[in-house]
Amino acid sequence: MSKLVSFVIPCYRSSQTIGGVVEEIDTAMKGLAGYKYEIVLVNDASPDDTFEVIRTLCTGRRDICGVNLAKNFGQHAALMAGFRHARGDVVVCLDDDGQTPAGEVGKLLDKLEEGYDVVYAKYAHKQHSLFRNFGSRINDRMTRIMLGKPKELYISSYFVMKKFVAEELIRYENPFPYVIGLVLRTTKKIANVEVTHREREIGTSGYTLGKLLGLWFNGFTAFSIKPLRIATVIGVASACGGFLYGIYTIVKKFVNPAVPVGFSAMMAALVFFCGLILMMLGMIGEYIGRIYISMNNSPQYVIRECVDGRDAE
Repeated sequence: MSKLVSFVIPCYRSSQTIGGVVEEIDTAMKGLAGYKYEIVLVNDASPDDTFEVIRTLCTGRRDICGVNLAKNFGQHAALMAGFRHARGDVVVCLDDDGQTPAGEVGKLLDKLEEGYDVVYAKYAHKQHSLFRNFGSRINDRMTRIMLGKPKELYISSYFVMKKFVAEELIRYENPFPYVIGLVLRTTKKIANVEVTHREREIGTSGYTLGKLLGLWFNGFTAFSIKPLRIATVIGVASACGGFLYGIYTIVKKFVNPAVPVGFSAMMAALVFFCGLILMMLGMIGEYIGRIYISMNNSPQYVIRECVDGRDAE
């Protein structure tokens, strides 16, 4: 019996590229025996006509589902929306810009058949910008320290997972989804497969510095906890200022021993430790704020419209 593979693709500003990605999926799956497939395209409130292109792709096909979110909730929220619309025995996640090679999905599926629960694509030579590569390295370090990711495991946006993993992920209903963390807490049977990473032919990455920071903080924060974030920033700045002023005081003492430094040293220590206290209070406030938002049932995403050609079956 053929397995159903669900391709989940979050889309943002991809009106010129998503059609090519769908065509590549069609070509790749025709060459794989033992699999059927469907495609779930989630438009994350793109400012262009991406959803109109998705609507056109759904027309006349019974294997494509188009989901249009009411506002921009971020890539991970869009993935969660796609997982809830996926019906497959295997779920494949990839990008909408064509940089992740849908034509090599067979490599990931073959590795999954070896007994793994999740398989991530690994790129020998990434074609992202320097900024995006730097962000990826920081994110890798964070997941290793905070989430216990194995050092040798490479995490990317192109991966496949079994149905039970996807079902476990969608049990998470809080407003700050972080797919990598959810995968790592679900299973340890995770592997890598090396695939090609292409250069971006059209447009630029949708990840800005602000979005990367939001990703590292496990999703976008609501306005109700912005004062707590400001307190954190002020605390870090004060601590750094106090530390630098302390170094300046020490240097000044060596240069001119006759200059009294008691008051300066006290102020440096005061500013430094007050900064640390504010930083810690801000971090605690971050957790309290997220609890508050979760208790108020803030949604992961809101669907404006769904065009599902599969319902015609």
